[in-house]
Amino acid sequence: MRVLVATADVPFVHGGHRVIASCLVRALREHGAEAETLFTPQNRFGRQFAAYAATRLTDVGLSGDGRPVDQIITLRFPSYALRHERHVCWLLHRMREYYDLWPEWRARLSWKGAIKENIRRRVIHAADSYLLRRVTKLFALSETVQQRLRTWSNLQSEILYPPPPHREYRCEAFDNFIFAPSRLTPLKRQDLLIEAMARVKDRGIAAVIAGEGESAASLAALIRDRGLDSRCRIVGHLADSELIDYYARCRAVFFAPRMEDYGFVTPEAFASGKPVISCTDSGGAVELIEHRVNGFVLPPEPEPIADVIDELAGDRALAERLGSAGYLRATSLSWQNVVEKLLLQK
Repeated sequence: MRVLVATADVPFVHGGHRVIASCLVRALREHGAEAETLFTPQNRFGRQFAAYAATRLTDVGLSGDGRPVDQIITLRFPSYALRHERHVCWLLHRMREYYDLWPEWRARLSWKGAIKENIRRRVIHAADSYLLRRVTKLFALSETVQQRLRTWSNLQSEILYPPPPHREYRCEAFDNFIFAPSRLTPLKRQDLLIEAMARVKDRGIAAVIAGEGESAASLAALIRDRGLDSRCRIVGHLADSELIDYYARCRAVFFAPRMEDYGFVTPEAFASGKPVISCTDSGGAVELIEHRVNGFVLPPEPEPIADVIDELAGDRALAERLGSAGYLRATSLSWQNVVEKLLLQK
């Protein structure tokens, strides 16, 4: 069986969709299928229609050697514009600026810009609804993504959570630091951790923030302003081996983005036997977390987060117990199950 996994991509941005595509192709091959990745265009604001049109006109019925492609699996907008008689969409997300992020994005536009973008938004909504109603089967990355499909398109879907990527996770220690790996952007809210650390009473626990992005300079300035240079570090981009090592040694993981689609941080932390600190408005990031069972789901405010960090700093056994429960949750997710769900019967 020949399967094409398609996702939209932009240059120099290495998002989680690439990781999911790579892991899915690997899992399909292990299952015995011939699988390849196809990257379709996404384009910047104002040029999305061209990306949709180019994707729609792309022929995926035959491969380069003239043999038929038996099935396609699309992931991210607008890759689902591809046409194939056996088309499964495992939706990671649509263009969020035209959906759940529209109110705040619109607020930054001039009145003329808002009118223009609202017209584009309505056209994209119509196109997305049309295209997604015509796939053979529709899966959602998380309950959060599923709810967005219902809210804006009245579309039904099945939830399919991705397991953590193929890495050699381990639990080595529960050292005195909270680990926060993610892209450094306002939506990921690393500033919430920094503000919490400024309120933590136990001076023996630190925070390590990993990642790159537009917020790097402002986060570094916030650390300096709060006098946390000795207790908060930004370590930048990490190689896989370094990432796994930080997961293996931390006391807990902080991942509290705002209305995240899903995020690999939670299942990766669980696979490493570590509890996760997240927030009530973190969307898909908290769907695997049970409060005080395998992590913490808190109000998005520095004080309750600081209280939990203090609690974990003084109770290593609590971190170990919650981390063990998280590990059990991670083992319930498998790429084999994902493949069995996504492959159509011939």
